[in-house]
Amino acid sequence: MSIFTNPASSTPPETAAYVAALLQLIGDRDPVAVLRQTPVALQRFLETTPKDIVTKPEAPGTWSIREVFQHLADSDLVGGFRLRMVLAHDRPPLAGYDQDLWANRLAYQDVDVRDALEQFTVLRRANMRLWERLTEEDLARVGVHGERGEESLGHLRRLYAAHDLLHLRQLERIRAALS
Repeated sequence: MSIFTNPASSTPPETAAYVAALLQLIGDRDPVAVLRQTPVALQRFLETTPKDIVTKPEAPGTWSIREVFQHLADSDLVGGFRLRMVLAHDRPPLAGYDQDLWANRLAYQDVDVRDALEQFTVLRRANMRLWERLTEEDLARVGVHGERGEESLGHLRRLYAAHDLLHLRQLERIRAALS
């Protein structure tokens, strides 16, 4: 199993290793720039990907391109909620979620990839309005994640940017495997 796999059944040490790997992936990149560029990168990716492979998983039990797009949209929905909770409340609880249950029960396999991209783009635009204007004081505000403990907005912003990079890399891998 890849270090970049983070199922709901992960143990605390596995979750910590996943977070560390994400932070290593982003390195010293500007998280705001990464977050801002992802919608354009996804649009370009979709424009250059054969339509007949968008719905096919890379291997049995893995996500297709369209499922990754919908995951990114739902991740931005959750991330935007967490961002708003931490900005508006003092030390709010931040619920985790099982991405595989979301994919299965919310029928990611049935979404139109263009609809998922549109949803992601709209959510990201709304979230960027907040991510871009955070002060140092805002970035220090914390929420308490149910699985990972206390996390600041600065930390969360880096995690979400790294999450984008991870899935952009995954999309390229899927396309290469299926092309």
